[in-house]
Formats: sequence, structure tokens, C-alpha cells
Amino acid sequence: MTDKVFIEGLQIETLIGIYDWERRIRQPLVFDIEMAFDNRKPAASDAIEDTLDYKAVSKRLIAYVSASDFGLVETLAERCAALILEEFAVSHVRLKLSKPGAVRGARAVGVLIERSRA
Repeated sequence: MTDKVFIEGLQIETLIGIYDWERRIRQPLVFDIEMAFDNRKPAASDAIEDTLDYKAVSKRLIAYVSASDFGLVETLAERCAALILEEFAVSHVRLKLSKPGAVRGARAVGVLIERSRA
């Protein structure tokens, strides 16, 4: 399947980092997500019930990430990918998690992972 539903530039503030100063402030993270989903049924029906509701995915990620306090972006990315695969009807997810301003001179750093249902 080559259909994808995507969420691009989803910004969420959270507690993230390993340094003492990072543990005292909330920092913005930016998520770009691609999810494999067969869009033929919603295209034919034109019904929201048949879609992968990207608003629902976004709201769930915002709630989860906002309440988290992981040290590493790697851990948070892994948990977010697992959440999407477990709670939504997708077979594959590609998730890019960016941490803007983490390295002087770089617009952002982060991780890019791809996970599939077992």
C-alpha cells in the first residue's frame, strides 16, 4: 500500500532532556508523521468515519507528549510511534521528532524512525 496520511509540523511543548536546566523548563518539539492507510474506502464514501482522523491522532499525541517527561527524544519517538500503531488503524508509521534550538547553529536536531505492526 502506498497511501499515506500525514501530519506536518505539529508543535508540542513538553519536559524533555537530560540536563538539569532542561528538567526545569518546557521545550517545543516538532513532529512530522506519515501513516500508511488505505484511502480508497473514504475516497469512495466521502465519510469521515471511514478516514484516518488526523485531528484525533494529533489530539492524542498532544495529550500524551504534553504529559510526558522523558530524558531522550529517542524514547519519546518510540513511544509515540507505538501509540499510533496501537490506537489507530495504521500498518506503518514514519515519525520525525525535531528538537529546535538544541544545538547552536542548527535549526533543529532529532530522530526519524519507521515502525510497522508486528
